Amino acid sequence: MNGVTGRMGTNQHLMRSIVAIRQQGGVKLSETETIMPEPVLVGRSTTKLEKLSAMAGGVKWTTSLDQALADPANVIYFDAQTTDRRVEGVKKAIAAKKHVYCEKPTATNTAEAYELYTLAQKAGIKHGVVQDKLWLPGLMKLQNLRKQGFFGQILSVRGEFGYWVFEGDTVPGQRPSWNYRKEDGGGMILDMLCHWRYVLDNCFGNVESVSCLGATHVATRWDEAGKPYTCTADDSAYATFQLAGGIIAHFNSSWTVRVRRDDLLTIQVDGTKGSAVVGLRKCWIQPYGATPRAVWNPDIDNPINFFETWQEAPNQQTFDNAFKVQWELFLRHVVKDEPFRWGLLEGAKGVQLAEKGVESWQKRAWVTLPELKT
Repeated sequence: MNGVTGRMGTNQHLMRSIVAIRQQGGVKLSETETIMPEPVLVGRSTTKLEKLSAMAGGVKWTTSLDQALADPANVIYFDAQTTDRRVEGVKKAIAAKKHVYCEKPTATNTAEAYELYTLAQKAGIKHGVVQDKLWLPGLMKLQNLRKQGFFGQILSVRGEFGYWVFEGDTVPGQRPSWNYRKEDGGGMILDMLCHWRYVLDNCFGNVESVSCLGATHVATRWDEAGKPYTCTADDSAYATFQLAGGIIAHFNSSWTVRVRRDDLLTIQVDGTKGSAVVGLRKCWIQPYGATPRAVWNPDIDNPINFFETWQEAPNQQTFDNAFKVQWELFLRHVVKDEPFRWGLLEGAKGVQLAEKGVESWQKRAWVTLPELKT
């Protein structure tokens, strides 16, 4: 596990996924078979690795990636490094014939992301890319609604994501400073359009074209050492997507917005038979027969409380941590060859959408996404 000393790697992948799987007794395949992951932590700081190892129950660690890759006992390479380091690490793992599971974006450009896919295919290894939002309770409820035909014909999808990330001078920032430096692989478009690609492709229809506008609203921030630096990466993205089947989707993504909505991420889906609004965990629905007849009259207070006209969808199943769910699926894929469709090609598609989003911003034009061949 390379790069798990960072916030996401520590919290979601190591502690809430791998350690949680170990604490539950592994991934049970049958009465006689269980997968038990044995992590080896890889990083550059011995101090951080020692502390993290203790948190995880005394697991092995090393500062030598080459040493870890040379050990035949290590069969899976996981990468949660900063984006600008990922390609080199994954290439080394593929050359060592390790199965690969990694965070997204898989690269900073489509060519390198697609190259990782082709190299993995030629090497005959199994590979996967984190697509965590697909297993969020809210998104799973939304997918179930679509399978049940709740929406009828889906017309549009609108997403609002983000929150105020403090600059770091008077209040500590909640995100690492590299996120706001383009030269270090930072940027909202590269970060979040990779997410929106797999959400849209899997839940609504393949993305065919994009119109995107980026912005760097906050010009100066303060790093982890308390020193000011110039932000060179975009901190906000305003993107519209045309999907297969005629669906229109629009997502606002921002680290410079104050939240007045149901959650840090909300997605509204409007269809001919009904609508739904989902957050990270909850889902609200409004079928056609329960839709109020709104009348526009700005001269009086609106008599309708529009929030009260929605019904919260109940939990009809038990939900686990989204990262952990996909980890278990990937472990089953490696050990038992069970299906797993979220590989490096899907990672390349995410990078492609981000790259085309930047191209759209530069050209001030709609940009079509060419198909990436399997």
